[in-house]
Amino acid sequence: MAKLRTATLSARPIILKTDLGSGHSGPSGRYESWREEAFVSAFVVAQLQAAG
Repeated sequence: MAKLRTATLSARPIILKTDLGSGHSGPSGRYESWREEAFVSAFVVAQLQAAG
């Protein structure tokens, strides 16, 4: 994470989410996939609200 922060030129937030219970294609199961999409959508909405 520190290397990623120093490599970026902007002050935009960086999110690193590690899920050791998921496979290569993300979480399995319908509800876990929906939960993951909700997490990503919430992050995007929060960033849009902070910018506006």
